[in-house]
Amino acid sequence: MSTVKKIPMRKCTGCNEMKEKKAMMRVLKCEEGIVLDTTGKKNGRGAYLCKSAECLKLAVKNKGLERSLKVQIPKEVYEALEKEFSEINE
Repeated sequence: MSTVKKIPMRKCTGCNEMKEKKAMMRVLKCEEGIVLDTTGKKNGRGAYLCKSAECLKLAVKNKGLERSLKVQIPKEVYEALEKEFSEINE
């Protein structure tokens, strides 16, 4: 009898769709501030986004990241996240 391995699912804070954890990027609130966690293993409160710029724009518009991370996020941080997203997606 074989066992079925459970695939971890997470909800995107932009489009609100459930997807596999490996197919998403983790945005993290930690001592350094708000950063993009490419490994998914850093300590801190995390929120997940699809690997698309559209979902990041939706999360900014509907304040999904702010709600998930429970903190006010300044515009400079959003601009830095957009830059990091574009570097990773290239």
